[in-house]
Amino acid sequence: MKDAVFIFSEDQLSYSFSDTHPFNQKRIVLTLDLLKKTGAIQNADIVTPRIATDEELLLAHDPAYIEIVKKAGRGELQENEGILYGIGTEDTPIFPNMHDASAYLVGGTLTAVDEVMEGRAKHALNLGGGLHHGFKGKASGFCVYNDSSVAIEYIRKKYGVRVLYIDTDAHHGDGVQWSFYDEPDICTFSIHETGRYLFPGTGAVTERGNGGGYGTSFNFPIDAFTEDESFLSIYKTAFKEVTEYFKPDVILTQNGADAHYFDPLTHLYGTMNLYREIPRFAKEMADQYCEGRWIAVGGGGYDIWRVVPRAWAHIWFAMKQLPTPIGPLPASWLSKWQEEAPVPFIPTWEDPTPLYEPIPRKAEITEKNAQMLERALHLIRNESKK
Repeated sequence: MKDAVFIFSEDQLSYSFSDTHPFNQKRIVLTLDLLKKTGAIQNADIVTPRIATDEELLLAHDPAYIEIVKKAGRGELQENEGILYGIGTEDTPIFPNMHDASAYLVGGTLTAVDEVMEGRAKHALNLGGGLHHGFKGKASGFCVYNDSSVAIEYIRKKYGVRVLYIDTDAHHGDGVQWSFYDEPDICTFSIHETGRYLFPGTGAVTERGNGGGYGTSFNFPIDAFTEDESFLSIYKTAFKEVTEYFKPDVILTQNGADAHYFDPLTHLYGTMNLYREIPRFAKEMADQYCEGRWIAVGGGGYDIWRVVPRAWAHIWFAMKQLPTPIGPLPASWLSKWQEEAPVPFIPTWEDPTPLYEPIPRKAEITEKNAQMLERALHLIRNESKK
């Protein structure tokens, strides 16, 4: 069994709304090239993804919606026909062959699932996935099909195991949460910037699940301007307590890299310290509770030059149990991409210190986040006292 596999093909790059859209899959190419130039990944580590079938997409999406996506990609939608389905909006504009492009991202995550669940690898990484805003019958927030929702239902039906979904994107993982809100064998966990300031506006601590699924939805909405220490304290404390409570068989993590200070779409003050720690703790939890079964996908991340490649490379380093890289990035990688980049690269694995001016409200934000954590874990902590 391999330690880890990296799911990738050029087909994943066809998911492209426009040259100016903030969602840019070039970040996968940048990350993979960075890993190659550090010597951290070999061709034998890369597994080619398959395209998801319509039958698989139907695990999480309505048939009428899938047909609308197909029509849109063929240029056959009437004016405003797709708006009710979230297709043709500013966030999710139509592009050629969008069904196939979207289905390849889903297929990548399903490929990762099978690699892990069939015992070929302990861990699998599909950076093309993580489209957590997609709904059963509607596109949302740059997401056409929701690969994580499809994959979780695929795991549940094919392998019959309990799945813990961990989402560290700065935006609430709404599409995945609502897909399994009534499901007792699926647990969703999202740490994100509070919806008071940021899309999609959901993810309150009171969203705990419904019916048989009550107590399997966990949200940790952190305040704007939250820094590394508070984020990581909540993440690690909550991850461990939720895992002990839920007892999953496999962990699927969504690894949006948009909580960084440089990200243009969010208001959090994370640094690269965050992205070193997040995957290493996920591996620790998977090894301790799930015999290592860990599937990771990408997600948000809109500073594709200075942030995402460094952040996502750390997932692979964690999976392969490689030492945390320090010091300069490979000179060959910097010289290859700098001319294309609209901003100067950060030339080291670490961020400059200090990265930003001190936050005047740091103590207040940290305290508010701590109080939120207590409310969010109230159910579990009450159970443990019985």
